[in-house]
Amino acid sequence: MLKSKWVWSLALMSVPMVLASCSNETESEDASSAEGAEEVVGGTFNYGYGTQPEVLDPHFTTAGATRDLVRPMYESLVTLNSNYEVVPMLAESYDVSEDGKTITFNLREGVLFHDGEEMQAEDVVASMERWHEIANVLPESAYEVVDPYTVELHLEERNNSALHLIADISQLAGIMPEEIASNAPITGITEYVGTGPYQFEVWHQDQHVQLVRFEEYTGVEDEADGMAGQKNAYVDEIFFHFVPDSQTKVAGLQTGEYDLISYVPYDTYEMLENDDSLIVHTMPSGMEFLVFNKKEGIFSDTKARQAFNMAIDKEPVMKAAFNYEEFYSMEPALMIPDQADWHTRAGEEHFNEYDPDRALELLDEAGYDGEEIVILTTRDYDHHYSVSVVVHQQLQELGLNATLNVVDWATLLSLREDPSEFDIFVTASFIYAVPHQYPFFNSDWPGWTEHENYDMYFNQIDQAESQEEALEILAELQQFMYEDMPVMNVGHYSTIDATNDRVEGYEQLSGPILWNVQLAD
Repeated sequence: MLKSKWVWSLALMSVPMVLASCSNETESEDASSAEGAEEVVGGTFNYGYGTQPEVLDPHFTTAGATRDLVRPMYESLVTLNSNYEVVPMLAESYDVSEDGKTITFNLREGVLFHDGEEMQAEDVVASMERWHEIANVLPESAYEVVDPYTVELHLEERNNSALHLIADISQLAGIMPEEIASNAPITGITEYVGTGPYQFEVWHQDQHVQLVRFEEYTGVEDEADGMAGQKNAYVDEIFFHFVPDSQTKVAGLQTGEYDLISYVPYDTYEMLENDDSLIVHTMPSGMEFLVFNKKEGIFSDTKARQAFNMAIDKEPVMKAAFNYEEFYSMEPALMIPDQADWHTRAGEEHFNEYDPDRALELLDEAGYDGEEIVILTTRDYDHHYSVSVVVHQQLQELGLNATLNVVDWATLLSLREDPSEFDIFVTASFIYAVPHQYPFFNSDWPGWTEHENYDMYFNQIDQAESQEEALEILAELQQFMYEDMPVMNVGHYSTIDATNDRVEGYEQLSGPILWNVQLAD
């Protein structure tokens, strides 16, 4: 057996988009990390959070609201450190067989669930089987209980992405008691029992979710690093207050009602940065993109999608949405530059290929005859709305019959399932551990990308003999993506969180990390 054979080096430590001039943040981090600093235990951490989750089931959805709220409660077999490398968590170690078809997870002993029962192999198998089915990940795989502290994952063939998929934090493969995992209703679990440093206390709909310290938490001694390492539950309780109005969140932070707010409006950045009582945190968030309806309508034609890409001058779109150059990047790649093992600029000649005259020629070749182009968007996310407004304006200036259908986010999610309701919708991605996780490559996901080449390329990546070979194949895939144009990459962006100055130890990795946070007196 080969110990931890497939550990990819995905550096995400110093993203160029993150502001280097946030002196308040740097000074706070230096102070909180000083040797010998006294630990502060106790207090209530109040988080002004913009969106109420649909469920608190870690397996059920990739929605950010669920992701952010469940991560203090649930843990996975392996997780991601701050370099996006796979490292053990509930597994003490893992081994990969020579042929790559068997991964053995050696579980940590003595890990307790929030109900006081010890986590064992039966719980892991039940949880992972449920996660695999719901997340539709590695569908041909099977788990086996070897003994109470050993689980084997059997793959049909080598899959170099398997560990990254299990470690992914966008749809957490959280381990829960076997009884809960095996008997969960189709609408999602309603008993929230994990192994994390905080446990569920109460959910008052439209008001808040309360988590409290799990006094019998069994962690690891390794240094905290991203989602890995030590998880100290310093504060007594965490309240996620649901505050959909951005200005209300900002006001609550300024008055001390909230200790943390996320998704801060970009136009408030300077005000917050100049407030000595607050600390601004920026986090690379992912790719802003427009999804074409490829099932019916004008954009079922590849030429029309290519034309749309040429019709849009992207930098003004990103500037309108994110206000400051520090918060966006004209990045053609799927993966961000610091993900060195996965970053390629293949196809960049087509990224910002602004050529309105050629766009009109291609639209004519595609048979466009003035049909209405419906752009589905929302005001619930300011940047999505700003992107769609500027894109709409540019299309109208070209003489195209473009209209906006502005709805709330929940309605957008519903309408985008119906190909008769839109031609384009606006959305964004997380930072994914592997490129396979972009949902728009899935033929069942709204937009309905059908081309067989994507499966071919991803299968080749999974079977690659080295990471260098895998990157070469990804470059071919990305080049083809810009020719096929299933979506239009507008650019990459960062989000803004802000804390008051009594918060120490706050970190981020594709969302907030709330363990190891302390509230200074």
